[in-house]
Amino acid sequence: MDVNIFAYSNKGCELAKKILNLFPDANCYTTEKLAAVYGYNGEKSVCHKAGELFNKSSAMIFVGACGIAVRAIAPFIKNKMIDPAVIVIDDCGNYVISLLSGHIGGANELASFIAKEIGATPVITTATDINGRFSVDSWAVKNSLTITSMKTAKDISAQILVKDIPFKSDIDICGDFPNGLVYGESGQLGIYVSYKTINPFDNTLHLVPKILHVGIGCKKYTTSEQIEELYRETLDEYNIDLRSIKSLSSIDLKKDEEGLLKFADKYKLSISFYTAEELNMLSGEFTSSTFVKGITGVDNVCERAAYKSSEFGAFIVRKTSKDGVTIAICAHKKEVCF
Repeated sequence: MDVNIFAYSNKGCELAKKILNLFPDANCYTTEKLAAVYGYNGEKSVCHKAGELFNKSSAMIFVGACGIAVRAIAPFIKNKMIDPAVIVIDDCGNYVISLLSGHIGGANELASFIAKEIGATPVITTATDINGRFSVDSWAVKNSLTITSMKTAKDISAQILVKDIPFKSDIDICGDFPNGLVYGESGQLGIYVSYKTINPFDNTLHLVPKILHVGIGCKKYTTSEQIEELYRETLDEYNIDLRSIKSLSSIDLKKDEEGLLKFADKYKLSISFYTAEELNMLSGEFTSSTFVKGITGVDNVCERAAYKSSEFGAFIVRKTSKDGVTIAICAHKKEVCF
């Protein structure tokens, strides 16, 4: 976590010591004069430095007035999906204010943590939190789920203040439903946790878990375009969201296959390569091919590779093939918790 602290007075610098104890890897910036006393990073303009670090920080903690923080960050604010958590603490350490990115950025949780540790009062102003209702965006971040539509997420956050929202999940759930959610499979507006692109609700907020692992087999000199064609067709056929794909894998004979590497790079997916011995050691039912075994030493590359990279997960797509390319998809086990 990239935490940067900004202090503007002697009291602020003293309080920054306590905060640094909570985040040992954090950096603290203050005026050049105060830096000589406290050993922090000295800046001619602390606010200018804050602006410089805005897009590089995961959390920014200002010890001083809210107005100072607002003026420092205002030109750099973009949207809640990418802005860092911004916290403001008064010089006396009485209040810890979640100023920006309370949910997705984690400022609300961070403010509560700091307040508890320094004996202050957390100030949280987001509507769902102060009304004791479920916050979909912060929960999605906590469970590593991709929010597919911020507009729909805002609709959820607005409606959940006045009524319960139906919730459906294709993966395991732990914990009790929080205030604001009810189980449901249809309705006007709802939340759906799944790798699927189907819409159980008229207006569906998809929260996508990155749990799918794609095993790939291919002939020598197969192009990235050939792999991509079967890949996209398979995802479409099985209603699979592209954002649910976590990794690619194949046999080590393909570790230098240009088309496969180019495909992985285009989709920014990690790719693992396994030896025939590693793939043959897997137990289970696989679509066997004596032809493939004669060439690679293993009866099925794509299914075995997907199965291994998913840590022996469930098959979503069994071996499918086209133009010398084979694909299989497995899902690793995951649960989301309230």
